[in-house]
Amino acid sequence: MTDVLRYGIAAVWATFGLAFKLLRLVPRHERIVERILGPRTAPLTFLIGAGEVAMGIWVASAIAPVACAAAQTVLLVTMNTLELVYARDLLLSPRLMVAGNALLVAAAWLVALAGTQ
Repeated sequence: MTDVLRYGIAAVWATFGLAFKLLRLVPRHERIVERILGPRTAPLTFLIGAGEVAMGIWVASAIAPVACAAAQTVLLVTMNTLELVYARDLLLSPRLMVAGNALLVAAAWLVALAGTQ
């Protein structure tokens, strides 16, 4: 069961990084990055997307699961805070985003702690 959950979490990271940022299938994500980091930040959007794909690979690898869950927690809390403060009007549903990411963090910790026993 935790393997399915782990791969699901990895797929979320990979999808947001690859499809939404690297392939630019959802331009709104680039506008959010621009709002937070300033104009002409397309290269940063690319790096963020690459980082999200890398996080998906790390999650799927099951290497250092507690460190991975901690990193996911820090990244999601940071990203959500920045988005809510600086780009709230660009978010489709701020409450749903926070709720979904809270579930993602909870799942990450469930997977991490199951892997340490």
